[in-house]
Amino acid sequence: MNFQQLRSVRETIRCNFNLTEVANTLYTSQPGVSRHIRELEEELGVEIFERHGKRLIGLTDIGHQVARYVERTLREAQNITTASNNYTARDSGTLTIATTHTQARYALPKVVLEFRKRFPNVTLALQQGSPRQIVEALREGRADIGFASEALHRQTDFVHFSAYTWLHRVITPLGHPLTQLEHPTLADLAQYPIITYEQGFTGRHRVDEAFYKEGLTPQVIMTAIDADTIKTYVQLGIGIGLVAEHAYDPIKDDGLHCFTQTQLIAPNTATLAVREGVYLRDYGVAFIKAVAPQISTQEILERIGRS
Repeated sequence: MNFQQLRSVRETIRCNFNLTEVANTLYTSQPGVSRHIRELEEELGVEIFERHGKRLIGLTDIGHQVARYVERTLREAQNITTASNNYTARDSGTLTIATTHTQARYALPKVVLEFRKRFPNVTLALQQGSPRQIVEALREGRADIGFASEALHRQTDFVHFSAYTWLHRVITPLGHPLTQLEHPTLADLAQYPIITYEQGFTGRHRVDEAFYKEGLTPQVIMTAIDADTIKTYVQLGIGIGLVAEHAYDPIKDDGLHCFTQTQLIAPNTATLAVREGVYLRDYGVAFIKAVAPQISTQEILERIGRS
């Protein structure tokens, strides 16, 4: 048994049993992948994969168990390397953060600025994507830390850290009829076309839930994954907007009116997450601490298993 065999098994599962993709991922040949899998099955005395002719189509019952051990073994092997690097090259390396546009654009700039001052030799890679893509990146080891307001807190194989809570705000063009109201209600909003986030992004489920509880059907005529796009079309007068409160800047967005005192939708929580059992280097711990300063470094270390 060797690591190349284990990697072949893991990537075969990740690539949905497409050996051509596995070979490309591992920079080897398709016959080589097949040979590694076959040799491991012969050594174990069991079939890991179900087959239809020569084609792999799924995992056998024992294959599901083997897959869990393969993943754990490769993860621990990577942890050994990472832990060693943490001491031999404490302040250099790459930290990959998978996050949404909203967090990257509005929540992280100050954090990144301070992080760069403290760790000038660490390359910080921001991977922007949907909450689902962030979960996949963490689970597949393509990201060290995930940061979003959706999806992460529901994953049982992640360690979660609540960073901060935030609210949605109502924005309108200047002079819009709603600006005549001091505290518009959801019923007031439902009378106008609404532009807000796409399903699965930036607390959208809270928006839908709020209207549903009031027995209202909002006129959502346009959706986007980022607040900049929403604000652009609101300013054109196409509709009113519902955006994250940190996406509104009274100076930069002087062509918009924002109801900052109105809370119509339940608060959202921005969550940081790391995959359970994965070794996080000191500068990764420092990044979490910078985003969520209310959490002590010792608590972070304890929760990720580094105490």
